[in-house]
Amino acid sequence: MEKELRFKKEDLMDFVVRYMTKLGVPAEDAKVVGDVLISADVRGVESHGLLRLGSYYGNRISKGFIDPTTPYKIVSETPTTALINGGNGCGQVVSYKAMKMTIEKAKQSGLAAITVNNSNHYGIAGYYSMMALEHGMIGVCMTNSQPLVAPTYGRTAVMGTNPISVAAPSHDKYPYVLDMATSAVAYGKIQLYDKKHEKIPLGWGIDEDGNVTDDPTKIKPGGHGALLPLGGMDITAGYKGFGLSILVEILCSILSGGNYLTNVGSPSSPNPTGVSHFFMAINIEAFRPLVDFKLQLDDMIHLLKNSPLAVGRDEILVAGQKEYDYAEYNNIHGVPLIQPIVDDLIKEGEKVGVAFPIEKAINN
Repeated sequence: MEKELRFKKEDLMDFVVRYMTKLGVPAEDAKVVGDVLISADVRGVESHGLLRLGSYYGNRISKGFIDPTTPYKIVSETPTTALINGGNGCGQVVSYKAMKMTIEKAKQSGLAAITVNNSNHYGIAGYYSMMALEHGMIGVCMTNSQPLVAPTYGRTAVMGTNPISVAAPSHDKYPYVLDMATSAVAYGKIQLYDKKHEKIPLGWGIDEDGNVTDDPTKIKPGGHGALLPLGGMDITAGYKGFGLSILVEILCSILSGGNYLTNVGSPSSPNPTGVSHFFMAINIEAFRPLVDFKLQLDDMIHLLKNSPLAVGRDEILVAGQKEYDYAEYNNIHGVPLIQPIVDDLIKEGEKVGVAFPIEKAINN
């Protein structure tokens, strides 16, 4: 097991803002980027957290591959819809603003949807769907991504991990928060296992010949192996994940006129990645009283969690529960980062002349 250090959220946010502003990102936009990344680590989704600060965002911005000012433009708009060009800027920034706009439209019209093209990786999808919760709405968010996943019976990465997130409010402790890739696993987890020098579970990916592998080094962007769709091989219904991935492409890229499949660029390429997103907000009050919805969702969750357990199991977990518990613990005890990620953040900070606050580690 790698050594794990913990930090206060505000110390990490201060570092991210200083780091991003050094690269030309406006301070308010840098706070959005920081909040999305740190929220991932707080929720236990370390594959989408500060692990990517330098390796993806900082690297592409510093090379001029991403416009740090995120000059997004509204291409078309109606009372319930909009199409936004992300200006090849920070995916988190345009996505945050797009979801806010979606929520405001849903307040007036009951339901709204916005698509974004010409964007970049935006972090965890759940961040944006959860924005709807505090407004008594159901939030939906999807994005396509660079090709990392092979279609069923294929051996070459053609599709993105293409996540789907849906969040619905409840009265009880746990809201429903689905945040899942349509691949067997997010590519960030492959990177994480590689950093930890651990084997990956069988069924996550294939090597360049199409054989299932447990070696994370054999799954690399650019034709060297691929992730499998959600469900894995065809015998375990991987074709369902394949189908869901294409659904995401239709709503994100085809609906917005954005890049799709292998047209989505690699983070290592100087060309814009052309990532596309889809956001939806459903105003529950437009259908029925919010309190009734919440109480009924609570009852459904209660029925699920109190159904008979499998032998050897002590609890049934609903979508988002584990992440909620992680966040509750980490908000008290500090944001966890494994030593290799801390080492990378120190190096990335040194590149731009910003010191990472290693001395502020709570348990160093």
